[in-house]
Amino acid sequence: MAKTTFAEEIYLRALTGKVVGEAVMSAYNKVAVISVRNVICSAISAAAEATFVSKTNGRSGHFIVEAGNVDAVVKQVAEFAPNAVVLMFGGETPIEETRALFVETLQALAKANLAVDIIVHVRIFAAGGLQAAVADTEVARYLDERPVFVYTVNFDEGLVLYNRVRMEGDQPRLTKLAEVPVTVEHADLLNRSLRDRTVAWVEA
Repeated sequence: MAKTTFAEEIYLRALTGKVVGEAVMSAYNKVAVISVRNVICSAISAAAEATFVSKTNGRSGHFIVEAGNVDAVVKQVAEFAPNAVVLMFGGETPIEETRALFVETLQALAKANLAVDIIVHVRIFAAGGLQAAVADTEVARYLDERPVFVYTVNFDEGLVLYNRVRMEGDQPRLTKLAEVPVTVEHADLLNRSLRDRTVAWVEA
């Protein structure tokens, strides 16, 4: 059980979303964020989008997928015509449901052949979302032709890592592009939330 309150979980997503907005999304001028419908995904998405808009004066659109609306949402994303799509899948929704929606969303993006950069959230990446998605040959082909990125976390050193990801068969291969140091507070919350422990260099 995580050593965090729900309020701390929301604040953690605000801190992480700020990093994503500054270090990941700011390379673009128009970004679509697709998420599942839950509070935690909404918190990190809103923080990332607010930071992105504030930093770049770019445009962001938020789109929520749930069972039965994925094709319609991807059509709306295509009409929005972004440079990049951030797949913000995680939060408190059961991971099996989240992974199924993630795969279905990538299938719809592949079917639409949307010419965008794809940015994947660490939670669904760690839960094997890309491996599940590339079991579909059309998704595998689509991702092979698109720039795909993922942000991950180095817990012990307090870093958010931005990586290019390429699938080799069903296995992801990461190439680190950048690392962003986070605050002691942020690193402590990440560790308590996701690893159920404090970091060695933080007083509990």
